[in-house]
Amino acid sequence: MSDAESNDAGQNREVVKLVAFIAVLVLVLGFYFLLLGRIAFSLIGSGEVTGILIGIGVLLLPLVGVWVVVATVRAALAHQHLARRMHDEGRELDTSDLPRRPSGRIEREAADALFDRVKAEWEADPDNWRVSYRLARAYDYAGDRARARETMRRAVALEKLERDQTR
Repeated sequence: MSDAESNDAGQNREVVKLVAFIAVLVLVLGFYFLLLGRIAFSLIGSGEVTGILIGIGVLLLPLVGVWVVVATVRAALAHQHLARRMHDEGRELDTSDLPRRPSGRIEREAADALFDRVKAEWEADPDNWRVSYRLARAYDYAGDRARARETMRRAVALEKLERDQTR
């Protein structure tokens, strides 16, 4: 087995482990939400005003929780879809030669230089989902998670628009 095949197999194992962990976490959260719902309905069924009010509040917790889990999983799947497309097209950011800290993160100066280069690409073509994806990754490497998430949402929307136009 070549080094590339070994690396791919290792990455695939890591992906399977991560997906299994997420599946278990979602199942545990689902069980927790069911228990909260049961408690909420018993409080609402008590007939007392305070019990009803607390029951309504408790009932909102699993509803909000389900919404958060669904939104997070949908976003993760959308980001994975873009990552797969970028990889297939050979457009991923190459960070293999950038200096790294002992933790594995890219050194700040190198991440900032990468960001500046990718931002210039984005300024030249801001409505291209591929460039927005690359910018989101550059924001992440530079440590700006909020802008990375915002830019990745933009990349997902632009890619969806492109897919819808080609149908």
